[in-house]
Amino acid sequence: FFGALAHLLKGSLGAGVLAMPMAVKNGGLAFGLVGTIFVGLICTHTVQMLVQSSYTLCKRENIPSLGFAETAEIAFKSGPPMFHKFSSFSRLDPWDCEQCIRYTLKPTAYASWLFSLDHWLIDYYSSGEIYIDKRVIIAILLVFVTPLALVRNLKFLVPFSAVADVFIVVSFIITLYYIFAEPLSTEGKVLIAEASTIPIFLSTAIFAMEGIGIVLPLENSMEKPEKFLGCPGVLNIAMGIVVALYAIIGFFGYLKYGDKTEGSVTLNLPVDEIPAQIVKILYAISILFSYGLQFFVPTAIVWPNLKEKIDKKYHNMGEHIYRILLCCLIVGVAAAVPELGPIISLIGAVCFSTLGLFIPSVIDTITRWDRDLGTLNWRLWKNLFCTGFSNFTAVSELISIISSL
Repeated sequence: FFGALAHLLKGSLGAGVLAMPMAVKNGGLAFGLVGTIFVGLICTHTVQMLVQSSYTLCKRENIPSLGFAETAEIAFKSGPPMFHKFSSFSRLDPWDCEQCIRYTLKPTAYASWLFSLDHWLIDYYSSGEIYIDKRVIIAILLVFVTPLALVRNLKFLVPFSAVADVFIVVSFIITLYYIFAEPLSTEGKVLIAEASTIPIFLSTAIFAMEGIGIVLPLENSMEKPEKFLGCPGVLNIAMGIVVALYAIIGFFGYLKYGDKTEGSVTLNLPVDEIPAQIVKILYAISILFSYGLQFFVPTAIVWPNLKEKIDKKYHNMGEHIYRILLCCLIVGVAAAVPELGPIISLIGAVCFSTLGLFIPSVIDTITRWDRDLGTLNWRLWKNLFCTGFSNFTAVSELISIISSL
């Protein structure tokens, strides 16, 4: 229970929390606060739908456990006849492809952020007199990241996730200390932002909170999977904490810094004070410790297909080689591409909205079709709203990103 809770907290409490003040700036003080809570609720609900659909389909088909793509395939295959033709499309694993892209880009962004932090620390403490080539810093990062990427059992990653969660909370407390060090004022703060920036707020909030890719692997790895849902369950406790922290740091961060709010709230902290430097270092360590968890998703998707093409006696060695190569690819891209922001935003706008909101709603609808759509088909209308919200967020964010290029 507590291991799954630590992993889910770490999977949802990443560097995205640092961007929440900027997200609220794009949404407005009032809209940003309400919108953050709304996005948190809808992300939690879509995760509940996915896990519940997986439960239902496992029981219906007498299958012990299902992954993301398998859940989609069985839903189409066991649903009404008009959906059967889409089961073969599901088996092509488009959902898994999106997850691989997403969970490869996310640690790539983390590597880029860690490089920036390392460069800042070296530059600050050497007064600009020491220059270390970017490739050297990346190589040093590989030394720390690779051992975490080689951990194959989620159970052994629990201590890293737990320590990372503690570091994030400590950093959060120090950040709030700076925010509340002086009286706050709403003067000059926008309550509801312009319509053109609202999609940026929504996509940032969804990007920050949505961690659906690790949900089914976590639930399947629990000794008592029934404790994942329920009240209180792992999901509700974790997402309750996540939404509260994101709402607090986003609302008060923008209330403190207003138009001077940076893309990461750590950039608003004084660079010459030790507590502010501790915040950046603790966040860096927490992000570093999350690499094992982030690697788990693309490895769990890709490796089972690859190992079928390898002799059984080479499976262990092959998996280690695959993990090391993936690690080198991720860190290498971070070193080679100077500005990953637009690329990550462009792909994230599609992947996060589709994986986190659209697909779970479709799976839930098909699973319940002709069985349990509720009075006046209220579940159908609710899921249509979720898919519409997903499409609106993805399309509007794509338009916003493309227009800014």
